[in-house]
Amino acid sequence: MVISHFLSEDDISLDLVTKGKRSALSKIAARIAQRSGLDEQRILVGLLRREQLGATSVAHGVAIPHARLDIVASPVASLTRLARPIDFGNPDDDPVDLLFTLLWPQSEPGSFLPALAKACRLFRSSRIRYGLRQAQSADEILAILRTEPQPTVSTSPLRTPISAVNLRWCNA
Repeated sequence: MVISHFLSEDDISLDLVTKGKRSALSKIAARIAQRSGLDEQRILVGLLRREQLGATSVAHGVAIPHARLDIVASPVASLTRLARPIDFGNPDDDPVDLLFTLLWPQSEPGSFLPALAKACRLFRSSRIRYGLRQAQSADEILAILRTEPQPTVSTSPLRTPISAVNLRWCNA
C-alpha cells in the first residue's frame, strides 16, 4: 500500500479553518462525502465513535482519524492541513495541524491495521511533516508523499495481534 495512491489533489485540503476537533472532523467528513458520494453523517459518526475509544493523534502535530465503515467499498483517504493547530489529545501535548483521514471497508479487516501502521510510519518522518507544512499546493503535497521511500506492508498474517489502540510504537 502506498499512501499517495489513495489521494488525489481534490482529497487534500490546505489551511482549513476549524474551531476544534469536532469542527475539523465535521468539515473533513463533509469534504469526503462530497468527493465520494458517501453519507456525511455516517462518516462523521464513524470518526467520532473511533475518537471516543481514544484519540487518534500520533504525536508531532499529526493525527490519523480513521474508521471502518460498511458504507465504504474501497479505501477512502484525505489529507488536511489546518490553518491553526488544535488540541486533539496528542500524547506529547503538541496541538495537531496535520490530519490524514482514512476510511476503510468494514468487509476488509485484515488489511486495515497494516495500512494504518504504514500511515503511522510515514508521518513519523520529520522530513515528510516539514514538507507537508511548507507545501503551497495539493500538487506539492502529493509530490512529497511520493518521494518518501515506501516500506512494504506484509500481507501475511501477523504473529502478534495489533489493535488501533496499541499503535503507540508509531510515536517512537
